[in-house]
Amino acid sequence: MARPIQPPPVDRVAIVHGLRTPFAKQGTAYAGTSALTLATLLVRELLERAILPNDGLDAVVFGQVVPSIEAPNIAREVVLNLELPPRVDAHSVSRACATSTQAAATGTMMIQTGQADVVVAGGADSMSDVPLTVRKPLADALIRAQRAKRPLDKLRAFQGLGAWDLVPEPPSIRERSTGLSMGESAEKMARDNGISREDQDAYAHRSHWLAAKAYAEGIFESEIAPMYVPPQYDAVRRDNLVRFDSEISKYARLKPVFDPEFGTVTAGNASPLTDGAAAVLLMRESVADAWGFQPLAFVKSFAFVGLDPHDQLLMGPAHAIPKALDSAGIGLSDVAVIDFHEAFAAQILSNLRALESKRFAEEELGRSSPVGAVDMDRFNPYGGSIALGHPFAATGARQLNTVARELARRGEGYGLVAQCAAGGLGAAVVLEA
Repeated sequence: MARPIQPPPVDRVAIVHGLRTPFAKQGTAYAGTSALTLATLLVRELLERAILPNDGLDAVVFGQVVPSIEAPNIAREVVLNLELPPRVDAHSVSRACATSTQAAATGTMMIQTGQADVVVAGGADSMSDVPLTVRKPLADALIRAQRAKRPLDKLRAFQGLGAWDLVPEPPSIRERSTGLSMGESAEKMARDNGISREDQDAYAHRSHWLAAKAYAEGIFESEIAPMYVPPQYDAVRRDNLVRFDSEISKYARLKPVFDPEFGTVTAGNASPLTDGAAAVLLMRESVADAWGFQPLAFVKSFAFVGLDPHDQLLMGPAHAIPKALDSAGIGLSDVAVIDFHEAFAAQILSNLRALESKRFAEEELGRSSPVGAVDMDRFNPYGGSIALGHPFAATGARQLNTVARELARRGEGYGLVAQCAAGGLGAAVVLEA
């Protein structure tokens, strides 16, 4: 009897390098610097540090949440800016705050399906350089003026416009489906889940304290590349959002932003608008071995979910995590280090409660038992987005880099990365040493 033909083993996908820019508060260190510039500077530095063989890169998958009108396909523009071989494939992705997680997942699938051996995956955003668009009446008038033949008809095209029609329109930060901003949605979650102001402030203080401690211990030295920003080329060497002197008493003095009378979400317990870029270098395991690269970690599994934005917008992690864990064949208690994107302290605390809730497991996940309680000693050990900042498209790659390097330091174990995202989306990735 003939033996069944066994498919060849699938190479694992390794994270062999990762890097990010220092993150900067909107309008500060990177004021006037585009996301494309940040992405170009970062990817150049990543490739120089990795020392890839000549012609070794196959593809760039990159994302940008706040799109650039001049460079809508940021991935391809990075390739062209760096004068990489034209054959290097490049495309852009967008999944709100999970954009560079999607980039990494896409790069992983490209390697798993034989489309590539080496992929740069990441994202960049500049909230200091957002595109401003004109309002619809002015846009219509401009089109009419362009089509008009005579100068007088071009002028008549603008008749009837009011002063308001001439005011530029910035990108919306509200959910189109609900009309609520992220902060308003976080207020709703805090209220619905009974998350107190005191608990939110305490969590925010924890994030800043741990980030400051990580800086003191040199944890971020290998993760962050100094940025020499044109035209002055002043060096930016560290995140400028971390409160190195964080004191819990100071958080109570801040006023709620989104609900001044009854709210609990403040500038202190929320992630700020941030500029920055981050990327990881993904490689087929056999190629990494042949080229002498030491993997930091391997991509074990990933999962993406969509939720009703009208319910609890930012509960994506609690839904995506059990899927990713199941796919990896492990439980939450098996994970050595966990990194959640901290959009708001209220969002973090809501998701943590949901993971250990039997009711949530039964009603929302269709499971008979909770996903599990998170050991806070393993949770965001080096701070998170509240302290470090949150360039929308860069956060996922930042987290993957941090967790991969932590697993490399430990030499064993599993890591878990998760994000909530606008539109009711969620993402989770399991890494293994």
